[in-house]
Amino acid sequence: MIGNIVRFGRRQVHTIISREIIKPSSPTPSHLRTYNLSQLDLYTPCIYTPLILFYPNNKSYNLTPNDKAQEMKKALSHTLTQYYPFAGRLLTPTSPYVDCNDEGVVFVEAKHDSPLDKFQNMSEEDDAVGQFFADGMVWQNAPHSTSLVGVQLNHFACGGMAVAVSILHRICDASTISSYVSHWASVARFGSIDHKHVMSNNPHYIQSPSIPDYPPLESSFLKRKCSNHVTRKFVFPNTKLNELKNKVLALAEGGSTLSIHNILTRFEVLSCLLYKTAMASTTTTRSSSLSKTYFLLSPMDIRKKLKLPQTTVGNLLAGMLVTTRHTSETSLSMVLSEIKREKMELERVQSVQMASQKFGSLMSRLMNADVENVADRCFWCSSLCGFPFNKVDFGWGKPTNARITYRSSDLCGFVLMDTPNEDGIEAWVTLESQDMEIFQNDKEMLLFCQK
Repeated sequence: MIGNIVRFGRRQVHTIISREIIKPSSPTPSHLRTYNLSQLDLYTPCIYTPLILFYPNNKSYNLTPNDKAQEMKKALSHTLTQYYPFAGRLLTPTSPYVDCNDEGVVFVEAKHDSPLDKFQNMSEEDDAVGQFFADGMVWQNAPHSTSLVGVQLNHFACGGMAVAVSILHRICDASTISSYVSHWASVARFGSIDHKHVMSNNPHYIQSPSIPDYPPLESSFLKRKCSNHVTRKFVFPNTKLNELKNKVLALAEGGSTLSIHNILTRFEVLSCLLYKTAMASTTTTRSSSLSKTYFLLSPMDIRKKLKLPQTTVGNLLAGMLVTTRHTSETSLSMVLSEIKREKMELERVQSVQMASQKFGSLMSRLMNADVENVADRCFWCSSLCGFPFNKVDFGWGKPTNARITYRSSDLCGFVLMDTPNEDGIEAWVTLESQDMEIFQNDKEMLLFCQK
């Protein structure tokens, strides 16, 4: 595999220059050999979450590309002693536990013949994005990979780099990915896990009971994909989001059912706007009115709610499902009212068990919905705002751009991330191509979008 030239279309994309397995610097104790997954973990599909961090060629740091790679590998080995399940394996895709056997994490280096800017500044993802990730570990594109985590260090012709990390969603959510990558980078930056400035980011593990007979969550809804989709970036500055908040509040004062105390978050108003615009786009392309039910599905972090450390490992999420049945329910204030109502329902969640029951009930509602092609009208919205991905420093500066690549997920929806300078939100929107043509020209949406 070393030296293998990988092509995309008619052009050379990249060359694999090395591939190795990084194992924990210390063996995992025998009493930690089995890591039971929680019910929330088991509700999460076996797909890889792909994070990519772009770093310019910062000449003020006197490190060669090989120096950087060696520091990353050494730090990764030390980090895996604390995040020991990440170096293990699932015996089968439906296994209810991780075998913490220290088989390690795949680490690939690749050389690209293109400059960094060609990729980090693009506003539309294409299939070439998958080349940055080890062994094709991007969403569901690596069904035969046994590694739970993959890393690929990408070297560009300009001297810039991209660190691509793939982690199996079954074992953790975005919060855990953030803690893991931040701790790994801190160890690399200071050269030792014992350095006084290394982030105190020790993972917290929940002791989940063994689940001997785990029934996989199978449904046509989960397997449904966008058939001809595109993913594009839309940037919403904070100043525009404040204008959007004021507009929604004005609509509420005008007689809508919004009855929440004028406390609106950026996520709430932006997810509202994107969902409303997506609904309008699909009904326009299908030449029909809103005669069928639409859904907005959002996972919400419940660590603070359950008084758990932010470094708690796993999928600590509760699902929020907004249902829209009639055209009269598509106004910004009406959609926001439903989001607020769903968030209030989450206040009742007092344990991981309650969260898993709620999530199971939510998925049952979708799988058993008496509507045709429900997946065509269900939009996912995941917010990664607030996670410090733009501050991950391995020892050669902070990234100029960070994002979760979404195109290969094949699911229609929205991923929200802070802009690099944290003065707004980047929304990566995936829709059917015909729907995107309507979406990207929506006049109301463009009022709040950076030109």
